[in-house]
Amino acid sequence: MVTYVFLVAAAVAIVFALLAIVHRNPIVNVLSLLVVFFALAAIYAVLGMDFLAAMQLIVYAGAVLVLFLFVIMLLNIKSVERIGSGRPLQAVFGALTAIAIATATVLAIRQLTPSWGALLPGSAKGTVYPLGHALLTSHTFAFELISVLLVASLVGAYVLARKEDR
Repeated sequence: MVTYVFLVAAAVAIVFALLAIVHRNPIVNVLSLLVVFFALAAIYAVLGMDFLAAMQLIVYAGAVLVLFLFVIMLLNIKSVERIGSGRPLQAVFGALTAIAIATATVLAIRQLTPSWGALLPGSAKGTVYPLGHALLTSHTFAFELISVLLVASLVGAYVLARKEDR
């Protein structure tokens, strides 16, 4: 039964992630992303990572998507124009980049071994301690890289939102 719940949640996440990418209405994109976040939370719960499932719902579905919806409604965006419209060279480079990223992802997944995976459900220490220990020991570089990426996105948002002096 657990396997079926996992497979259904994974299929829902994939379908709605694709819908979030290809649909032209930003509200539909954000609502599709909401379904993806709920499906990921279900996957985390099935794997025994209760804390991660709760954080997925609270942080991403609760805060980040509300912010996305607020920005979309504030800017009054009805729809986005078709990707690559009027710029065929950008469309070609974008498609090639997407193919390269997909290929790199598949190659990286093939090299994974079970010992590199998550801790087994039902760990004696719960899910918070192993998660924090992994983030601050073996995955410190990735953790800090994401921190720098978030700071860069904040600076970028500030630069885009400031009013120019005239």
